[in-house]
Amino acid sequence: MYKLFLRPILFLFDPEAVHHFTFKSIKLSRKIPGVGAWRRLIYSVNDKSLEKELFGIKFKNPVGIAAGFDKNALLLDELEDFGFGFVEIGTVTPKPQNGNPKPRLFRLKKDQAIINRMGFNNDGAEVIAGRLKNKKTKLTIGGNIGKNTATDNSQAKADYIFNFKQLHEYVDYFVVNVSCPNIGDVKKLQDQDFLEDLLTELKQLNATYSNPKPILLKIAPDLNDGQLDEVIEVIEKSGIDGVIATNTTITRDNLQTSADKLQQIGKGGLSGKPLTDRSTYVIRYLAEKSNKAFPIIGVGGIHSAHDAMEKLDAGADLVQVYTGFIYEGPKLVKKINKAIINRNR
Repeated sequence: MYKLFLRPILFLFDPEAVHHFTFKSIKLSRKIPGVGAWRRLIYSVNDKSLEKELFGIKFKNPVGIAAGFDKNALLLDELEDFGFGFVEIGTVTPKPQNGNPKPRLFRLKKDQAIINRMGFNNDGAEVIAGRLKNKKTKLTIGGNIGKNTATDNSQAKADYIFNFKQLHEYVDYFVVNVSCPNIGDVKKLQDQDFLEDLLTELKQLNATYSNPKPILLKIAPDLNDGQLDEVIEVIEKSGIDGVIATNTTITRDNLQTSADKLQQIGKGGLSGKPLTDRSTYVIRYLAEKSNKAFPIIGVGGIHSAHDAMEKLDAGADLVQVYTGFIYEGPKLVKKINKAIINRNR
């Protein structure tokens, strides 16, 4: 139904406009009595075998929606209706910001992919914390945090600390995002010394709370093996709880979309099908090289239950979808969860 009728209509319009239209439609329709229950009946899978405990948190199921979809924590109840086991909000910055100029979101239909250069557009940590304070859902919530675009890299650590303090009471885990290609000089933010310093300080701050929250690092798919070794070393030295692999890629290799169109689109992070194999490689490398020393959340190019199972088999403990959810529709979550149930039998 979605791929045959709804998606072709939605794909006629600007991707960002469709995103906001869809958000409003889902939000408004849930106010109709019975709609939420109907969605849960259609899309949710409730099975004890799906439950997963990781870094002290019990996840209803191992399929989440990645950061960037619900940046501002506006659709938490509704995403639970669609069967997700957890939602990662953000990327959240200390101050609200509009992000990069439009257009900044592009579909690559032939490649089942998206290029975005959104630039961390969000309502800011204080507003989002207020929203989370009043949330009704008991769904597991991750807080993906980053720096404001205007913040110099020399002052970036203060931005991460501010976000951490603002959101600590309201999220179940944190994700330190230093790998988004849409926010200036990410090379500095991915520097080993900077990361060790930042993550160690966040870990120390976390220990001052009575209920410390897990801290994960989100990494780029474009890191070479030597840099992945450095990631393992950073995690070991800082003592953080895990990794999200991977963010979007800046590469444009082996795409069916024409070079002319790619040039017209310009810069941005590529997500979707072209990322499937690379993100799986990164997951497997980290898991094998570290001897599975830390949990991994796998994300990147999951468009089917098979793609998700590959991530789990490679060493991921949980998976997240985003672009696949847009191309395949809401039944993707149910298909993945059913495949996991069948494997667990």
